[in-house]
Amino acid sequence: MNFRILEFNGEADHVHCLVEYPPVLSVSKIFNHIKGVSSRTYKKEGHRMPSAGSLWTNSKFAVSVGGATIQTIREYIESQDAPN
Repeated sequence: MNFRILEFNGEADHVHCLVEYPPVLSVSKIFNHIKGVSSRTYKKEGHRMPSAGSLWTNSKFAVSVGGATIQTIREYIESQDAPN
């Protein structure tokens, strides 16, 4: 889809992704692609899906960071606990 995940980390109930993408892609399409590919990979690797039947919820949150540098954002994401 012509986007790159530059940084990824998170906590037990959410993840943080720094994504570089062209303006022709919507954030919603990127989220849905990441969720779909990661769910298929999770199943393919033999993991059992959570009792709710889905690896991801339907929710999503995106924010722009204004004048923050890429390094500042990377450091913030790296400082988060690893997702389970």
